Amino acid sequence: MNVTFYGAAREVTGSMHLISTGNDNFLLDCGMFQGRRQESAQRNRVLPFDPRILTNVILSHAHIDHSGRLPMLVNGHFNGRIICTRATAAACEYLLLDSAKIQESDAQYLNYKTARSFLYRLKKSPRAQNVSKATKNKIKKQLKIDGHKLNTEAINDVLSTHRLETIQPLYTTAQAEEALASFDGNPYRHPVTIGRDTTCTLYDAGHILGSAVAVIQAADNGRTFTIAYTGDVGRFDTPILKNPTMNFGDNGLELDLLIIESTYGNRDHDPVEDKKTRLKQVLMDTFSRGGSVLIPSFAYGRTQELIYVLHELYNEGDVQRVPIYVDSPLATKLTRVFGEHPEVYDQETHADFLQKGQNPFAFEQVHFTESVQESMSIMRENKSHIVISASGMCEAGRILHHLRHKIHSPKHTILIVGYMAQHTLGRRILELGRAYAKAGRSGPSPMVKFFNKEYPLKAHVVRLGGFSAHADKNELTRFIQQSNLRIKKVAVVHGEEDQTLAFADHLRQSGLDVFVPKTGERLHLK
Repeated sequence: MNVTFYGAAREVTGSMHLISTGNDNFLLDCGMFQGRRQESAQRNRVLPFDPRILTNVILSHAHIDHSGRLPMLVNGHFNGRIICTRATAAACEYLLLDSAKIQESDAQYLNYKTARSFLYRLKKSPRAQNVSKATKNKIKKQLKIDGHKLNTEAINDVLSTHRLETIQPLYTTAQAEEALASFDGNPYRHPVTIGRDTTCTLYDAGHILGSAVAVIQAADNGRTFTIAYTGDVGRFDTPILKNPTMNFGDNGLELDLLIIESTYGNRDHDPVEDKKTRLKQVLMDTFSRGGSVLIPSFAYGRTQELIYVLHELYNEGDVQRVPIYVDSPLATKLTRVFGEHPEVYDQETHADFLQKGQNPFAFEQVHFTESVQESMSIMRENKSHIVISASGMCEAGRILHHLRHKIHSPKHTILIVGYMAQHTLGRRILELGRAYAKAGRSGPSPMVKFFNKEYPLKAHVVRLGGFSAHADKNELTRFIQQSNLRIKKVAVVHGEEDQTLAFADHLRQSGLDVFVPKTGERLHLK
């Protein structure tokens, strides 16, 4: 039996690993690469195998860095099933369609820029070697409808007539919808036949709603191999979700290979119990300045946990009850998914909210915004408020517009509550904000560029590690050492190289046989 590591090997995004037996091929996740835009776009367009060789796909959870390229498989004539939990299947109905719309929108905008630049060159004055403002406005009017909506028919006509390069989306909405038909949602701890003499059983990973540790048992060369793939491991004792599974049946499991994430393989988070106290202090400090709090947040998982904790704080009455705006249509839809799956909530959520007849994600001060007009109205709001908006790494979405309106004012706070990958705007804001604070917030403020413009980073930048949905070094170690898994070999993935290598060394010190794959590297189990 072979395992080939195609993504999230010594990096965080693009999770994808291939298990090959003598009879079948199974893909563990099919995630999207995120980071430098041009590099990520190039990597995302190429699958390292023919999708037709796959028997089935096992999807650990719905986050796009684990699920985002699934429509490409179906478009490449993959005919199997996508095995996951029921909650993951429900979430992907929104996440994959949203991703497709982003792909289509990005392609349309790049094609608009190509057409616009070409027409500018045609109209350039030979003498002045430039284009007049009036001519530019005329060209833009030709390529847009009502001043802002792209006229795709006109743009495509320019590209076709002059044989210019046309950018195609990674996949379309129709292809995402086709992929959704392949999903097969299953309950936890329910063995599913996925190939010849092969089963997959999903266990709660505690990371986000529906996340799973997949255990694959497959016969090959006359013996049975058992592989566990964690996807992303959640934290212990956090609100809403149950802890990561530690009991894998009465007799435990003997693993030939454990494939485990290492996002925070060499870091310790703030204690879970401290995050509400620290969030309360951030809110009080910001409101005392007359400012607002902007929270870039992943639409699935992080947003719902923030709403939950804010609901607790408001119920306790120790913080000013300012309006909370969840400015993300996707997050609004995904919050409904949370409401539809109370069977996976922990006992605390049942006791604190459900048994009192309260919905943890709905209360007087929380408002879910849908329209662009509502979003723009919030940006003009001068009274203190809280905005939770996507994307979580500040790479796209409405959070950019909120930042544009508030990043320049020292009365506001940008609250970082999750992982920011290298080469993302969120990572730059975090690092520059930390450096500015370390320097006493004196001297020229750092400049941050987005929307093709530089903005002074005068807003306070605060990071709360307690809201991370990823287990830290100690929690990952706890999962390995205190669960009833008996592990022969460990493959460490899904972490920036320094985190992955440090965690691997840490595991070796406890006597484990550890392997740190590189992209494309194959591990042979025998």
